[in-house]
Amino acid sequence: MKITSAIWILRSQAGVKIDIDDTGHINIASIDETSAQKAIDIIKGIVAEAELGRIYMGKVKRVVDFGAFVEIFPGTEGLVHISQISDKRIAKVTDEINEGDEIMVKVIEIDKTGRIRLSRKDAMKEKTPTAQ
Repeated sequence: MKITSAIWILRSQAGVKIDIDDTGHINIASIDETSAQKAIDIIKGIVAEAELGRIYMGKVKRVVDFGAFVEIFPGTEGLVHISQISDKRIAKVTDEINEGDEIMVKVIEIDKTGRIRLSRKDAMKEKTPTAQ
């Protein structure tokens, strides 16, 4: 469960005390502003959802013959199909991108099952990341 993981991460990595009430309101207690901000950033990453049309800076997690899976924020990946990597036709995904690369991508579809389709070529046209 994401909430249980978040509490553990916040306590161990950010060094904060966290309390979530029955309404979902989150209280963070910390001895310094830096730790509190780190906790807030972790929480935002956990609860973030992809937005259609938004551009993200993502990290290529896996390259396959038909495209690449890109993580746009922790725990959320989408597929950049080979046809969405470049304006020009490419023979191999690795001719343009490789595992570990950070690339800008635009969310072009979120299907009913929650799968996310991404486009590098559309993001390159706009060139301004709007998140993370």
